[in-house]
Amino acid sequence: MRSLAVLSLHTSPLAQPGTGDGGGMNVYVRALASALARAGVECDVYTRADGPGLPAVVNVEPGLRVHHLVAGPTEAVPKDELPALVPAFTRAVLDAQRAAAQPADAVHANYWLSGVAGHAVKHELGLPLLSTFHTLARVKADAGLWEGEAAVRAEAEAAVIGCSDAVLASCAVEAIQLEALYGADPARLEIVPLGVETAFFSPGDRAQARRATGLPRDVPLLACIGRIQPLKGFDVAVRALALLDEQAPDAHLVIIGGPSGPSGEAEEQRLRTLVQAFGLKGRVHLLAPQPHELLSTFYRAADVVLVPSRSESFGLVALEAGACGTPVVASAVGGLTTLVDDGVTGFLVETRDAAAFADAAATILANPMLAAAMGDAAARRAARYTWPATAGRLRRLVADLTSREPVDCS
Repeated sequence: MRSLAVLSLHTSPLAQPGTGDGGGMNVYVRALASALARAGVECDVYTRADGPGLPAVVNVEPGLRVHHLVAGPTEAVPKDELPALVPAFTRAVLDAQRAAAQPADAVHANYWLSGVAGHAVKHELGLPLLSTFHTLARVKADAGLWEGEAAVRAEAEAAVIGCSDAVLASCAVEAIQLEALYGADPARLEIVPLGVETAFFSPGDRAQARRATGLPRDVPLLACIGRIQPLKGFDVAVRALALLDEQAPDAHLVIIGGPSGPSGEAEEQRLRTLVQAFGLKGRVHLLAPQPHELLSTFYRAADVVLVPSRSESFGLVALEAGACGTPVVASAVGGLTTLVDDGVTGFLVETRDAAAFADAAATILANPMLAAAMGDAAARRAARYTWPATAGRLRRLVADLTSREPVDCS
């Protein structure tokens, strides 16, 4: 039986997505590790203990364990202070692996901080390293987004990429970015898309979803879901709602998520200020993050899901919305361009102009037959993405890597 050490230093797969640093990566790590465990790959997920009293090990399900490692203070630490804790986390992973009844056959690092730790673990234990970055410093810098030392992180990412036995990209767009911006070896790039849990995310009755969520029943409803931070561009959604006054004067917008990162609180206040400035009080609903499996009800309740992100390596929200049969209007960036079939499952918007988002949303709201056709097409498209399929690809990759010598980057 294969065994995989999964590193997720800065956020736990057990954490609530949509709060703090919890987002699509939390969903990815937990769902993929669960699917791998069910496919016969033992998964030990190592994360930093960020609160007092956390159990050393949580047995999530047979074959899947989450380990809370002490690396620095047992409390939340700002992300820009986490690099200093990587050496302690690395030592804790090494200690855990050396004491394990079944040591790992390979290491899977998630995000650049875990990549730095995984790089060290690879050389110390002689294991193949698989890396998934989720976001990339040079991509964010190109998009005009940055919080912290872009050059330092980019150099660390480049070193990890150069020494990884396989670098996992969620889509072809990310693979191109890795090769163009980091010189990644194409022979070691593997496109492994995310999945969606159709047991939770599937089409359903919109009226019933409105009743269940308590959202207004008889008005057009737009939705944004994710962490509140400048990257997500939720201000564009608020401005788009204001511009819909002629086509849909009674439309509402629900934003589900909490502030994240050093700019999160300021971004949330900026959204509230915009709501006041545009006279949208009572029509914009800012809701706290919801348990992941309950988000499907909100997706079904919406007529349109807006994803106005400035950068997305994949765009899990777009996939989940589509799986629930809801059309998506998204920025034409990153992985979103592979998930939204423009004019078929929703619309891709090439500009940051809120008017373009408003026009696309208005087109869907004004054409019930188009909306229904887009929803049906989106659900069919989303059905291609399953976690068991993702786990199967990764399982085969691990088997291949463990049959040969790890890449030597010394």
